[in-house]
Amino acid sequence: MNINICVYCGSRIPEDKKFENLAKQIGSTIASKNWGLVYGGGKVGMMGVIADAALEKKGEVIGIIPTALKRAEVVHTGVSEIIETPDMHTRKALMEKRSSAFVVLPGGFGTLDEFFEILTWRQLGIHDKPIILVNAFGYFDGLSSFVDTAIDHDFVRGNNRELFSITSNLEETISVLEQKL
Repeated sequence: MNINICVYCGSRIPEDKKFENLAKQIGSTIASKNWGLVYGGGKVGMMGVIADAALEKKGEVIGIIPTALKRAEVVHTGVSEIIETPDMHTRKALMEKRSSAFVVLPGGFGTLDEFFEILTWRQLGIHDKPIILVNAFGYFDGLSSFVDTAIDHDFVRGNNRELFSITSNLEETISVLEQKL
């Protein structure tokens, strides 16, 4: 079985280049491990950065993009495989099906949507694949605090914290992937 790592990330690049550098390092490392990259299919923003980094290392890159976003996110035509879907729901389901694990990089609302959906699917037993939230530079500190609050107020079971891992850098992320794959 091929190992494919799905990376959720943004269609924008923040001004602070440390996030762009993280995306480059992760894309490059995924390819150097001979893992495939599954991502949102765009050539812009953090998505384009991670795809280009994997492609530079001769990695396999599978882009999955809904028709409505194909134009807005400017589809990446240089990837190994591009799959066009009719909608976001189909996109996310296909990303789950084609992936062995999920890595969530800092991003916006779309990235959070993807994280919470794949996390909920794991909670419901739809899949049992590793999910890693990369809390680089403390980006997800607030989200981590929210999860603790939801557990404290009994909206989320305490053991559900084990449904995903939180890492703070590339090295920890790769280590967790290697342990869980």
